[in-house]
Formats: sequence, structure tokens, C-alpha cells
Amino acid sequence: MKELFVWFNDALVPTRRASLQVGDLSIQRGYAIFDFFKTLDGRPIFLNEHLDRFFRSAERMRLETGLSADVLRGRIDELMEKNQLPDSGVRLTLTGGYAADAYSIDRPNLVISQSPLTVVPTAELPVAIRLVSYPHIRQLPDVKTIDYLMAIWLKPFIREQGADDVLYHLDGVVSECPRSNVFILTGEDGDGHGGGLSGGLRGGHGGGLSGGRLVTPSRNILHGVIRGKVMELARRQVPVEERDMTLEELYAAKEVFITSTGKHIWPVVNVDGRTIGKGKPGPLTEALNRDLYRCVKGA
Repeated sequence: MKELFVWFNDALVPTRRASLQVGDLSIQRGYAIFDFFKTLDGRPIFLNEHLDRFFRSAERMRLETGLSADVLRGRIDELMEKNQLPDSGVRLTLTGGYAADAYSIDRPNLVISQSPLTVVPTAELPVAIRLVSYPHIRQLPDVKTIDYLMAIWLKPFIREQGADDVLYHLDGVVSECPRSNVFILTGEDGDGHGGGLSGGLRGGHGGGLSGGRLVTPSRNILHGVIRGKVMELARRQVPVEERDMTLEELYAAKEVFITSTGKHIWPVVNVDGRTIGKGKPGPLTEALNRDLYRCVKGA
């Protein structure tokens, strides 16, 4: 297998030569941010949105990137040219730097790495999953940090509950999964009038759905890039709301799905042992997944 290269600060080096010293704040205190995007057929997918979020996260964490978005794009292009991986995942990591007191931010270290993409997205939905809820809110939830302590610590609990992932909430108000945003399709529209879905979804599924609004949490979340794209696509079909969502509302939903850069849309058919809707992916979930696939192919 050929050796891959990474950007380590200002140098493009073989992966085996890229290493952080143990004094870096990412190792000492878990203080670092990252972002991750896919390349398909040699094309970065939604790169502008990912870079915007990367710089927002850096600012929120008081980390100086030391370079502009244009320079960062250039380095990503050089990395892709060097590694020749048309379908890949690219990760940008910015650390707190080498702190003499292991507690104060110093000059950040920047690592840009690329790896083969193991799952290439398709127009077909992945296998539906089950979620289990847990009371927790991430620190600085609007920042894409490397802190996955709770998510990893909960993995035995998730397995014990027969679930595939965990859904965070606080006092019954839903926020997110550790690596995904959550959406529900409510049982009727907000005005109580039914209403149905218009356009392609109704025609493409022989009658569509009666009523419903697509709802996603607005607080205590990371604003995912795919989350934003799904909301754009969904507004052509149904009313979309960003607001607080309760567990009880989620249990009663017609459809539930989660979104992420890695998997795009995952249908959810069970939460806390309760069957969602008819216990299978719904027509809106299927339609949005197809629309998102077309969007990604055209990106």
C-alpha cells in the first residue's frame, strides 16, 4: 500500500513522519478542533461550508489558524494531488499547541490528513438504526471539538440497550447524537390542518403524506453541514422548523432520521424501545436522501 502524505503545519510530509509532541494541549487537555469532509471522484464536497465552520470553531476556541481560507484550500488541493485518492475523507485538526504549563494556549499545530473513504454514498438509504436517549449536553456544543469522552464512555451502555447510537437530551429536550443531527416529521402541520406534501414527493410516492412538519433542534447542537443542506432540500416539500424538540414529540413522530457528513441520512425506526411510525423508513426520509445524493453528485 502506498504511503500517504499529510500537511503538518507548513510542511507536506509522509504520514509516518508526522507526529505531535506529548506536550500539545490536544494530548494534555483534549484541547483541539477539527473538521471533516469527503472527496468524491476527486471533488471536495461542500468544502466552503466545512471551511467556514472550521474557522468559526477556531475563533470560538481562541485558536489562531495562521492562514487564510484560500491558502488552506491550496494546501488541500496539494494534498489531494499528492495522495491521489479520488474517494476520501479529509480531516483538518487544529490543536492548542505546545504549552509550557500544559494549560495555556500556545501556537496551534495544524494537521491536514487524508484517508480512503470506506463507504461511498449512494441514492439508497443505509440500514435503519435504533437510538437510546441519555441526559447530556456537550461542552461548547456549537464547536466541533475533539471531545468525544461521553460518546465513547457510553458505548457499552448503547450495546446493552440494543441500540446503534445515543441521542442526547436535557430534561427531555432533545439536542443531537454525538456525531449527527436529528430530524423528525411531525404527525400534522403546525396549524392542525393536515396539508400534505407537494411536488416531487407527492408524485414520486403515489399520494405522499398528509400533513407534518420537519423539525430539528436549534439549541445545544453542532450545526452540521449536511443538516443545513437537508433543510434547504426539505423546504421544497414541507414546512421546516428549527426549535426545541421533546422526547415525547420524537416518540410520536411519523419519521425520524439523523444526518452526518459520513453517512448523509440514516433512518431511525426505534428510540428507547419505542417504534417510530410504521417501523420502517418513511417516504420523506427516502425522498430527501435521493435529493441529497443528487446534490452531492452535483457539488
